[in-house]
Amino acid sequence: MLFFPLICVFLQPVAAEDWPRWRGPRGDGSWNGPKVSERLPEKGLERIWKYDLNPGYSGVTCIRDRVYTMDRPPTDKFGETERVVCVNALSGNEMWRFSFPSEYGDLSYGKGPRASLTLHRGKVLGFGAMGHAFALDAGSGKRLWFRDLAKEANASRPIWGFSSSPEVVDKEILLHVGARPSGSILALDLETGKTRWQVGSDKKAGYAPPLPIFRGGRRELICWGPNRIMGLPMGGGGNLWEIPYEVKYGVSIAMPIYREGIALVCGYWNGSRAIRLGENPGDAKLLWKDEEKLCGLMSQPLYRKGLCYLVERRNGLTCFELKTGKILWTDDHRLTAAGRNPQASLVWAGDGGNALSLNAEGELVFLNLSKEGYREHWREQLVGKTWAHPAYAGNRVYARSDRELVCYELPLDE
Repeated sequence: MLFFPLICVFLQPVAAEDWPRWRGPRGDGSWNGPKVSERLPEKGLERIWKYDLNPGYSGVTCIRDRVYTMDRPPTDKFGETERVVCVNALSGNEMWRFSFPSEYGDLSYGKGPRASLTLHRGKVLGFGAMGHAFALDAGSGKRLWFRDLAKEANASRPIWGFSSSPEVVDKEILLHVGARPSGSILALDLETGKTRWQVGSDKKAGYAPPLPIFRGGRRELICWGPNRIMGLPMGGGGNLWEIPYEVKYGVSIAMPIYREGIALVCGYWNGSRAIRLGENPGDAKLLWKDEEKLCGLMSQPLYRKGLCYLVERRNGLTCFELKTGKILWTDDHRLTAAGRNPQASLVWAGDGGNALSLNAEGELVFLNLSKEGYREHWREQLVGKTWAHPAYAGNRVYARSDRELVCYELPLDE
């Protein structure tokens, strides 16, 4: 009996930020968690639990004692459906599931849903690969509202399906849908799901969510569509500014970043663009572009102290100056293997340059990034091959593949 309280304390995760949305609490790839040890335990990382999962690209999100993701059950048993699952963060036991019909047809890479779920004020907000937008009760999984935007808003489905995670601003949900004839972004009422307004002149949908920013005392959106990069007003109206940028196969995938008054997008086929934004609404000028050596894909670049770190398709992890595009170093594919679609999620772990990364091989890598170069502390195999973004909360990491959702304990400095 004396040991029971000690065991309970051991099993409880350390108090730290949750992971309620794609790319973390602020949506910028930063996480203020406990200090992760730079030494890997002799026995490796401890797996706390495993939950059997079906295929999908949807990342993991979690808040308090719940972990959420999406998958696609076998069609021969369940028909053509997409599914939301909620499991207990401590035990891995399933809490509830929610399924809905979703016919993929000729969808390329059609093994499962793409977008991560967004958790906000007791709601689970989702966007399926075929354009189904919905809100569920986070505790019970009860459907609050559900819409088929492909039919209702004439949304333009990208080749590889809708992938934009819901972005919440005040009492509205922003979705990158490419509504026709005009409406790159739809704003839905958080409580009812009804369309409040729409904005954006690109008639096709990109894969990344819009980025809300403040500029000149105003809130606006940066939206990267398949044909242009746009500055858009909140509440609707004409484009504030736009920079033409037509990308091959419409692969406007990585969410833009905005630092030092500069908007940066990193494309796969057509490279990167940096845009200087001034104080006035229409003040936007192309600062620099690189179509050969700064070609990203799915992974958003990380920013710190004037430098960006990007998984570049030809040279691997690449460090470059935001203001100039000057490349300082590459890691020669040390972080993740070279290939047609190199992928690794990058998350700052604290403010000292240490970062956590789950690569395409399913390895969790703890490393340090600086102007001087790439320095690896350790790496550990968590899951099979994956493109899905993991979640970090307390002293734990939650990662998924096409077969399982796993929880591991991070080693902490004493």
